[in-house]
Amino acid sequence: MTDIVLAPHTRPVPVPAGEIMPWAVFGSLLLLVAIYFVGAEQGATSLIPGMYVHEFLHDGRHLLGFPCH
Repeated sequence: MTDIVLAPHTRPVPVPAGEIMPWAVFGSLLLLVAIYFVGAEQGATSLIPGMYVHEFLHDGRHLLGFPCH
């Protein structure tokens, strides 16, 4: 039979804002790029010629409520 040993109560260490900020900016940029490709990558605002990106993300557009036709 084993004895259960409880760990001592520890408090979380605060993370400085200077360490969080680069990751927050990076995550925000990724989110904006994802929103652009799902919501606006077609027609006059298209960065990639052709309809490949549009067709690849087509069902996701409708699932998220972006009209595309």
